[in-house]
Amino acid sequence: MRRLMIVCFVFAILGVGLRVADAQIVVTDPATTIKNILTAAIKSQIVDTLTEQARQIRRMARRLSVFTDLAKYAVADPTRWRSYRYQDLNLYANPYVEALNFGDADGRAYEAIARTRAAAGPVLAELGEDNPAAEASMLAALATLDLADSTLITGTDQNGRLRAGGKLEMRAVDALERDVVDPSSAQSATAVVDKISAAVLLETRNRQARTQFLTAIVEQLLVDNKRARDAEAATMNMQLGRLRDGRPAGLSLLAGAGNDLRAWKQP
Repeated sequence: MRRLMIVCFVFAILGVGLRVADAQIVVTDPATTIKNILTAAIKSQIVDTLTEQARQIRRMARRLSVFTDLAKYAVADPTRWRSYRYQDLNLYANPYVEALNFGDADGRAYEAIARTRAAAGPVLAELGEDNPAAEASMLAALATLDLADSTLITGTDQNGRLRAGGKLEMRAVDALERDVVDPSSAQSATAVVDKISAAVLLETRNRQARTQFLTAIVEQLLVDNKRARDAEAATMNMQLGRLRDGRPAGLSLLAGAGNDLRAWKQP
């Protein structure tokens, strides 16, 4: 009987344990649940964005050569930079031709072919204060010659340097053209951007060279305008002098001639 009671008691304890285990309560945290939902949504949005970026990069990486032949955009026979060649007719101008090909900052090549100006110092010293108008005229003419010499030397040097640099730039343009019309699809978008940067750099160099040429032309025009202005000023001065001194000189001439006629006697 005692053993039966012990067995019944053990089974009763096991039954109560099983009932408690079967009646567990689920505990939930709303804040944690909302956080997990938001995290999952953000991760999904990030995945979609990265997928779209990958598609866009693949579309950007597709070369135009996939749709057409880029060789048709290449110039068949572009204008080339050429040097002045030495011929028998210009043997005396060879130093200046060399300056036109490579530049001459010192102006020695120009001085070798330009007519030497006579020394004006002794002549101006002899004029002194006796004839200020003649001295001013000589100084203006000498200044025009100095301006012309400076402009010619600078223009020659710029032309030679641009011509020498133009050949290197021509090779760079040819290399860039070959890279642009390359039909290879292995080149990335970064390579295309680098080509655009190189083209912008070459364009900037061309603008700089064009500005230098225009500056040299403007300098030549300024010298020509000064020479024309000096000639017009000399003509106007002579005209004013004739108007100022012409009548008295004419009357004096007539009076002297009249006196000579009245006093003249046949020998």
